[in-house]
Amino acid sequence: MVLPNRGTDMMCQNNFGGKMIISLKESQIPTLRIQGMALISLSKPHQLKPRVHPIISRIEAPYSLILPHFFCSINDQQQTQDSPAPNPDPFQADEEPSQRQRIPRGNHRSPVKLEDTICKLMAERAWTTRLQNKIRALVPQFDHNLVYNVLHGAKNSEHALQFFRWVERAGLFNHDRETHLKMIEILGRVGKLNHARCILLDMPKKGVQWDEDLFEVLIESYGKKGIVQESVKIFDIMKQLGVERSVKSYDALFKLILRRGRYMMAKRYFNKMLSEGIEPTRHTYNVMLWGFFLSLKLETAIRFFEDMKSRGISPDVVTYNTMINGYNRFKKMDEAEKLFAEMKEKNIEPTVISYTTMIKGYVAVERADDALRIFDEMKSFDVKPNAVTYTALLPGLCDAGKMVEVQKVLREMVERYIPPKDNSVFMKLLDVQCKSGHLNAAADVLKAMIRLSIPTEAGHYGILIENFCKAEMYDRAIKLLDKLVEKEIILRPQSTLDMEASSYNLMIQHLCHNGQTGKAEIFFRQLMKKGVLDPVAFNNLIRGHSKEGNPDSAFEIVKIMGRRGVPRDADAYICLIESYLRKGEPADAKTALDSMIEDGHSPASSLFRSVMESLFEDGRVQTASRVMKSMVEKGVKENLDLVAKILEALLMRGHVEEALGRIDLMMQSGSVPNFDSLLSVLSEKGKTIAAVKLLDFCLGRDCIIDLASYEKVLDALLAAGKTLNAYSILFKIMEKGGVTDWKSSDKLIAGLNQEGNTKQADILSRMIRGEMSRGSQKEKKQSAVAS
Repeated sequence: MVLPNRGTDMMCQNNFGGKMIISLKESQIPTLRIQGMALISLSKPHQLKPRVHPIISRIEAPYSLILPHFFCSINDQQQTQDSPAPNPDPFQADEEPSQRQRIPRGNHRSPVKLEDTICKLMAERAWTTRLQNKIRALVPQFDHNLVYNVLHGAKNSEHALQFFRWVERAGLFNHDRETHLKMIEILGRVGKLNHARCILLDMPKKGVQWDEDLFEVLIESYGKKGIVQESVKIFDIMKQLGVERSVKSYDALFKLILRRGRYMMAKRYFNKMLSEGIEPTRHTYNVMLWGFFLSLKLETAIRFFEDMKSRGISPDVVTYNTMINGYNRFKKMDEAEKLFAEMKEKNIEPTVISYTTMIKGYVAVERADDALRIFDEMKSFDVKPNAVTYTALLPGLCDAGKMVEVQKVLREMVERYIPPKDNSVFMKLLDVQCKSGHLNAAADVLKAMIRLSIPTEAGHYGILIENFCKAEMYDRAIKLLDKLVEKEIILRPQSTLDMEASSYNLMIQHLCHNGQTGKAEIFFRQLMKKGVLDPVAFNNLIRGHSKEGNPDSAFEIVKIMGRRGVPRDADAYICLIESYLRKGEPADAKTALDSMIEDGHSPASSLFRSVMESLFEDGRVQTASRVMKSMVEKGVKENLDLVAKILEALLMRGHVEEALGRIDLMMQSGSVPNFDSLLSVLSEKGKTIAAVKLLDFCLGRDCIIDLASYEKVLDALLAAGKTLNAYSILFKIMEKGGVTDWKSSDKLIAGLNQEGNTKQADILSRMIRGEMSRGSQKEKKQSAVAS
C-alpha cells in the first residue's frame, strides 16, 4: 500500500473480493504515516481471517484501524465502553460450532489505559530522548485528560516534572489551569517548592490566569515544611499580583502560622482581614480557637469565642469540641461541662469526638466515675466509641483500680474489633491486673492483643512470666516462654518493649534449678542477641549445667562471660569444679579452678583439697603439685598431709627440683614439711639421689633434722656404694656439728680406701679422731674435691 501525498480516497480489496474505501483528508495523512505499520498490516488481505472477521464494513478514518482499547485516555475509553455493542454477525449462526470464535471463560482483563502504560515506562527507564520518542509513538494526540492522568499517576515527582515540561516544550500540549494546579500540588507534596513557585509565577506568560486556589496550595506547601515566612510572603504578593484574597486563603494562612505557635502574627492578620472587609466564617474562628489553645492562650481563645457569638456566628459541634478540649488542657472540667451542656441545649448533637474529649478531661483530673458515666451516655445515644475513646478511658480505669470495668471495656473492644490508637495501653493493663492479683485477667489481655492483631512483644510476655513465677504458677510461665522462644518474638527488629531482668531471671533460675537448663540457655541466647549480658542469668546457667552433669556446657558459658567481660560468681565456679570432679575429669576441674583464681576469687581449702586429691588419685602428680603451688600462694596452710604425699611422690618420681621449689615456697609462707619423714621414705626406697639433694637443701637452710635421718641417708648411700656422696654429706654434717659417732664411719673409710680415694679417707679419719680442726681452709678444699 502506497501512502498518497495529497488528500485522496484509497481503495483496497478484502478477503471476500469486496472493496473498502478509505477516505482521507490532507490533514490526516501525517497521522497515518505515524501509524504506518498498523495500516500496512491491516491492509494486507491475508491478515483479515474470515473466521474472526467475516464481514468488514466501510472504514471512514484511519483511527478506526487502531486498537483504542489499549491506547486511549480516560474519556476516550469511557466513550468506547459506553458505545452500543455491534449487531451480531448474521453469518455466525450458520457456522459450525467448531468454526465459531471461542469465548474465553472467567473474568475479562481490564483494558490497559494509555496513561498507565506511559507511567510504567517512565518508572522503568531514565528520561531520555528515546523514551520521549517511545511515548510520542504511543499517543495519537495529547489531550487534557491524558496529560492530567499521567501527572497524577507518575511514580515520583521528578518524572512528573519532566513530562510536564516536555509536552509543553515539544508543542504537544498547552497546559491549562488544572494541569498547572496538579503539578504544583505534586511538587509541594515532596518539598520541591522552588520549582512549584516558578511554575506558578510563569503561568501568565503562557496565557493561563492565576486564581486563589493556586496560591493557597503553595502557601500550604511551604507551611507543611515549616517555612512560615515564605508562606507569608506568597500570601502578601497575591495582592500585588492582582489575585483577590478571600477568607479561604486567610484560613490557610491562619492554620499554618498557628501550628507553629505564632499566635501574635495570627492576630495581626486577623485584624488585617477585617480591615479589608473580609468577614470571618465559623471555620475561621474554629481555626483561631484551635491555634490559641495550642499555644496555651486560654484568655485569648475565650475572647475570640465571645467575639464569634457577638458577630452572630453560631458555634457548631467543631467549635464546642475545640473549646472543651482547650479547657481540658487547663483541667477546667467545670467550664468544659457547662459548654457540653450548652451544646446539648442548642440541639447540637455531640459526636464521638465530643464524648471522647470529655472522657479525656475526666481521666486527666482522675474522675473515673464521671468518665464512665459519659461513656455509658454516649452508648445510650447510639454513638459508637472509637479507638481513641477506648485509649482515653482504659488508663483512667486502671489508675482508679476499677478492674471489673476494665475487663468489660476490653471485652467490648475485642467484640467490636477496635484496636486502640496507642498500644502502650496494654502494658498498663497487664501491669495493673498483675499487681491486683488478677493473673487470669492479665492473661486475657494478652489474648485480646492477639485477637486484635496487635503485635505482642517480649515486654508483654515478661510481665506475665514474672508474675506467674512469683505466684509459683511455673507451668503457665513455661508455656508462655515456649511460645516466646518458638515464635522468636524477642528477636523481632520492630520490638520496642524488651523483657526486664526481673522477668527473665526468675524464669531462668527456675529452669536451672529444675533440670531444664538447656531450655533456659536457648531462651537466654535469644536475649543475648538483643544485647543482654546479665551476670545473674549467666551464673544461673553455669550452676544449672553443673548440677545436671554438663560441666562442658557450663564452662562454655564461662568462656562467653570472659570474652564479654561479664563477672563470674565464686559459687558458680564451685558448682562447675565439683561437677567436673563428680564426672571424673580432675584436669578440667583444675582448669576451672585456675580460671576462678584468675577472676580474683579465693577458693576454700576444701576445694583445693578436692582437686588435688582427684589429680593425685588419677596419677597426675605434677598437675596436683601446680594446684598445691596455687594453694600456697593464696595463703592456705591446711591440707599439709596431702602436701606431704605430693612432695613424696614428686621426689620418688625424680621431680626433685620441682619438689624443692614447692618446699621453698612453703617455707617462705611459714609452712615447713616433715623432712625427717621424707628422708626416711627416700632412704628406705633407695632413692639416694633424691635423698642427697633434699638433705643438701636442708643443710643449706639450717633445717632441723633428727640424727637418725642423717644416719638413714648415710646408710642408704653406703649400701648403694656411693661412698663419695656419703663422704660429702658426712663432711657437711660434721662441719655443722652434727654426726660424730656414726657407727658405719669405719665402713665408709674402708670403702674410700678400697676405691682409691685415700685422701678423703685420711681426712675423714682424722676428723673423726679430732686431729683436724673443723672449718679449716684445707678441709674445705678437700671437701670441695670430694664433692
